[in-house]
Amino acid sequence: MKSHTEYLTFHTRRRKEIVPITDEVERIIAASGIHEGLALVSAMHITASVIVNDEESGLWHDIMEWVERLAPENPDYWHHRTGEDNGDAHLKNLLLHHQVVIPITNGQFDSGPWQRIFYMEFDGQRDKKVIVKVIGE
Repeated sequence: MKSHTEYLTFHTRRRKEIVPITDEVERIIAASGIHEGLALVSAMHITASVIVNDEESGLWHDIMEWVERLAPENPDYWHHRTGEDNGDAHLKNLLLHHQVVIPITNGQFDSGPWQRIFYMEFDGQRDKKVIVKVIGE
């Protein structure tokens, strides 16, 4: 079994942002030389997420509105008593999770017709990383 690891770095313009990363993940899969296996795509921060979903602006708006309703920016979080202001970002991470595992078949992301990979930032405007670890044969 072989493995290949690369890192993606993001510095979002906004505090909350959705970043399409499918093309970068597919580039990493191709560079790995692995034809059959899996790729782990994981945000290396507890205030961000990685998801697989449709690349459609209305859906993006719905997702961001949904997580905001469930984990609103709120100065009354206990976490904020430590001097932080990102309690909502930690909760949004719990809702959408920090990583996905995707299948690789014939050297490619074996996805459904609308599946794309996205980095979800909830406490941005600073450098953040995503690890992509490809394993297989």
